[in-house]
Amino acid sequence: MPSPSPLDTISKPQKETRTGPKPTLLVVDDEEGPRQSVKIIFKDEYNVLLASDGPQAVEHAKNNQIDVAILDILMPGMSGVEVLRKIKELNPTIEVIMLTAYETIETARQALRYGACDYLNKPFDIPTMRAAVARAREKHQVAMNLQSTNQTLHALQREIEDQKLKEEMSRTKGEIYASVLHDINGPLTVISGFIEMINRAIENAASVDGEKLETIKGDLNKLTNQVGRCFEISRRYLSFLREGAVEPTRVSVNQILSDLKELLVRHPSTRGHQLAIHEMAEDVVAEINGTDLLQILLNLTINALQSSDKAHRVEIRAQRLVYPLDLNQFKDSSEERFINREGFLNRAPILAISVQDNGPGIPPEILGKMFETQFTTKAADKGTGLGLSIVKRLVREANGAIHLHTKHGAGSTFTICVQTRP
Repeated sequence: MPSPSPLDTISKPQKETRTGPKPTLLVVDDEEGPRQSVKIIFKDEYNVLLASDGPQAVEHAKNNQIDVAILDILMPGMSGVEVLRKIKELNPTIEVIMLTAYETIETARQALRYGACDYLNKPFDIPTMRAAVARAREKHQVAMNLQSTNQTLHALQREIEDQKLKEEMSRTKGEIYASVLHDINGPLTVISGFIEMINRAIENAASVDGEKLETIKGDLNKLTNQVGRCFEISRRYLSFLREGAVEPTRVSVNQILSDLKELLVRHPSTRGHQLAIHEMAEDVVAEINGTDLLQILLNLTINALQSSDKAHRVEIRAQRLVYPLDLNQFKDSSEERFINREGFLNRAPILAISVQDNGPGIPPEILGKMFETQFTTKAADKGTGLGLSIVKRLVREANGAIHLHTKHGAGSTFTICVQTRP
């Protein structure tokens, strides 16, 4: 014979086979006779609590686990309907039977509105009262079973959410490790290029002096700066992994643009293309970590340079906006995306730095995936798909925004917006 389903206790109330404490019945009536009559009827089956008024009944409900309550509607002071409302607020699973010698349609409606399960007239007969209490007791048990099931489901849901959180933290850390490698790969590429050039300069020279020596000194200085940048990137990510708070920093925009120019002037991606980096006529200070801003611009510029093997032009410009952006004019479409609309601190003055190319543009079917982690259109050995996802994360951390406008066959413009000092 198959075992009963666990849902049977919910869908089909079962007769109780309690071996523990008796269920509790609360009887509330301002007359002694009805209180004692009900107690005599149920004293063998229930732990019967008696109350002569509303406040005493509410105290019983606060201090005891009550299964069923029998309430007289008409009592001096607090009415039975008011007691019903208060004990239902304390414990909605308590089932309540209302008693009255003066039934009216309005009192019946009130009782049912506040959750009474039955309504009996005085004087009552014993079989009718027993049947009403039995029904109320079954309804209470069903409610308790549902509550227990709901609590179990919530506990299971919390456990699943905790597990999801642990998995998300593990995945995030994995992405951070990959980001570290991606970020450090940029300066390491430059370092490698400089080392190769220095080796070529000195490999056949008996001695190095004059202009050649000055060139090598300059290159070695650039190498030192790149190594320092690698250390700064590593410290930043290690701080993030340790859940250390990153202090807000400020940086000269023209200094970043100058550094960007130095990093890319001999970068392999620049060969065969035109790169123009325009410094601001009047420098401004951006409210963003300097390494983050440099990394954002590096990723965007290298992507623009690599957008086509055919010779094309990439330009970087910055401007200071004295008014907040009208976000209503930016609509996601087949040629446009606005990233971090919700988290953008749209407060003037704003720095807008654009990276524009006249390359092939971005097809509509790719545009919506551009900022997804590990999405790339490059060959497996050419790209990781981390560049733009890193840009998005760093811009979000700075409460900034990214606007992307592209036209297939006519190039793309990525514009980064962050706060500047007033």
